[in-house]
Amino acid sequence: VKMAAPIGSKPAPLGAPSKPAGPELDFRSGARTEELNKLIQEFTKHDQREYDDQRALEIHTAKDFIFSMLGMVQKLDQKLPVANEYLLLSGGVREGVVDLDLDELNVYARGTDYDMDFTLLVPALKLHDRNQPVTLDMRHSALCHSWLSLRLFDEGTISKWKDCCTIVDHINGATNYFFSPTKVADWFYDSISIVLSEIQKKPQRGMPKVEKVEKNGTIISIILGVGSSRMLYDIVPVVSFKGWPAVAQSWLMENHFWDGKITEEEVISGFYLVPACSYKGKKDNEWRLSFARSEVQLKKCISSSLMQAYQACKAIIIKLLSRPKAISPYHLRSMMLWACDRLPANYLAQEDYAAHFLLGLIDDLQHCLVNKMCPNYFIPQCNMLEHLSEETVMLHARKLSSVRSDPAEHLRTAIEHVKAANRLTLELQRRGSTSSIPSPQSDGGDSNQPDDRLAKKLQQLVTENPGKSISVFINPDDVTRPHFRIDDKFF
Repeated sequence: VKMAAPIGSKPAPLGAPSKPAGPELDFRSGARTEELNKLIQEFTKHDQREYDDQRALEIHTAKDFIFSMLGMVQKLDQKLPVANEYLLLSGGVREGVVDLDLDELNVYARGTDYDMDFTLLVPALKLHDRNQPVTLDMRHSALCHSWLSLRLFDEGTISKWKDCCTIVDHINGATNYFFSPTKVADWFYDSISIVLSEIQKKPQRGMPKVEKVEKNGTIISIILGVGSSRMLYDIVPVVSFKGWPAVAQSWLMENHFWDGKITEEEVISGFYLVPACSYKGKKDNEWRLSFARSEVQLKKCISSSLMQAYQACKAIIIKLLSRPKAISPYHLRSMMLWACDRLPANYLAQEDYAAHFLLGLIDDLQHCLVNKMCPNYFIPQCNMLEHLSEETVMLHARKLSSVRSDPAEHLRTAIEHVKAANRLTLELQRRGSTSSIPSPQSDGGDSNQPDDRLAKKLQQLVTENPGKSISVFINPDDVTRPHFRIDDKFF
């Protein structure tokens, strides 16, 4: 029996491409891909800060203040290296720019508490001399963590840092000093507090106003009021190394998305120990390996559409998965790097694929939760979700399922949050400055007052390098002339 064809329909000739029935849809949620792309673009527009001359000058003033403060900390007891090399990252610790635990951090919100946020890694020990023997003792630690013994260091270093060590006596009578992240953080906070109280006794015209200094676990958070801006600096005491750790050596043998785009030397120029311990680790002794310097380089190789999807996804999960704090934005960052290795570069370079990337990141995160498995990008044998309970991962997976069912609605909520934060910032600017720094155009009568040329140079520096990270070399005896590098450019 022959079935009659529907009226008006013609069979498509063999081999002819079939036309899509309508707009491209996401199978799971029914959301239109075009609409999701537009929402991601709108989020990006509101999330990216625009810097005018005044804001650029305020950023520079805050940075100078922090570096001057650290120079004074070094002079207190000569513990910090005389010529130090900091890593300045755009975004605070809560944004996942470094692999640190967020449980002990107070909640700060952009718009309510600050307008811009930065993370500054400050080496307490700088182990850049290849002849310096270093003992990373991983026998007591989970993967990606280590104790640091000062046993092979010279007497001067040991006596300088002895009060920031835990001491272990061996049966053979030898004494071993283990550099303690908690004691270093306590010393660092106390030293910063002493210096800030001294600075505030002799306030100078145009000096930033210290609005808040808090110790959050092993991190020192400082909020500065500069002109009409509030800057959050999360300052992290670290141990800095040149080279590459043996535990991550096998990662270099694999193929990666950055191959041929940047050199291996750029990627493996150094690593850090940051003050964080594993789930069952000994808090007073255990440090976590961090590859923040390498991540700055890898970020250069990630397409703008994938970065936009990542930023939007991060905003959604920070709000949604904040209680309990089992999932950090750093986990999402690791998944993005794994996706870059897994997927073809020409696919990830598609400018109008941000919606696909957002949905893919949500799927990847849900997959990691359901399987309780999120490998560290640099040390894949380290599972960053291993310690979570079944109850916690299922709770988060269910929350994420609601996002996947209606991504457009969650994007709209993220857009409203960032617009509200921007309104709070503008309201503060309208009400007037938070401190007495004059504008670049005003006649302050101060011989050190920066002129328009400085403001224009700073504006150019900031606008040409949005979201990039700055590595700084500074001499505490001359803090007026910092040499800083934005990615691989020197200024």
